[in-house]
Amino acid sequence: MRLDDQRRSDNIEDRRGQRGGGGGMGGGIISLIGSRFGIGGLIVVGLLFFLAPAPVKQMLLGLIGGGGGAVTSEPGKEGAPADQVGANISAVLGSTEDFWAQAFTSGAMAHYGYQNRQYTPTTLVLFSGQTGTQCGQGSAAIGPFYCPADRQVYIDTDFFQTMRDKLGAGGDFAEAYVVAHEVGHHVQTVVGISEQVQRMKARGNERESNALQVRMELQADCFAGAWGKYFSEQRTASGQSRIEPGDIDEALNAANAIGDDTLQKRARGYVQPDSFQHGTSEQRKAWFNRGFTTGDVAQCDTFSTNNL
Repeated sequence: MRLDDQRRSDNIEDRRGQRGGGGGMGGGIISLIGSRFGIGGLIVVGLLFFLAPAPVKQMLLGLIGGGGGAVTSEPGKEGAPADQVGANISAVLGSTEDFWAQAFTSGAMAHYGYQNRQYTPTTLVLFSGQTGTQCGQGSAAIGPFYCPADRQVYIDTDFFQTMRDKLGAGGDFAEAYVVAHEVGHHVQTVVGISEQVQRMKARGNERESNALQVRMELQADCFAGAWGKYFSEQRTASGQSRIEPGDIDEALNAANAIGDDTLQKRARGYVQPDSFQHGTSEQRKAWFNRGFTTGDVAQCDTFSTNNL
């Protein structure tokens, strides 16, 4: 990726280096995993626990305790960070803001019944280890996540090292895919898709709820792909494409590495499709590629198809 002259977003809150928010860890994390990831999230945590070094395992074991609900943390530094990792994330976030502002202005979100043509960006919170959120205590152990209660994306940048070393899914565009995917969940909240899905979940059983969550995740993958198409068409000040050879392969490799079937096989040696919360590796790659190929967010309607 070429991000050198890409606009950096100021919608960043940098809490790295802070101690985690107050309150019991266990309840907050279980609440967050249960509402955001369900069984699939627990599998991811189990996988990361299995692969983690001893100090991380001790930390994870220490998370088992009481507490839950909204957890506060000290405010972080606002604005684009100066370090390379933070600067890259703020550049990717800035690009997603430009893409979604354009998509909303064009009326593309009317496909999903949303008529407002102004995009309200999310705030992306960088943290280390653990931090407070309106969804409970957030932890690096569960990876990047979006909290609909405060409409913020949370990322511990050490997760990118885990992606490289433990999941074999490294690369700057793989990291950008993660950011764009979580921003996709914010878009779902803004246009009301998340609320509609929650109502449908309340009327169904666990299997039906899981199936709906899969559609949510695949749509966020497709949204990330549509952003990728937009990004690939942008040029640097010197006229170079912002996409470099191998970038899209990095995103597809990341989508493959975090498919439910792949993670379940690594964690326990077999798969349980009814428990899927994100979709298979092939589904995740296919929907990212659909977004990237078309660049059309209306093509990301995973709720209007029987062919996932």
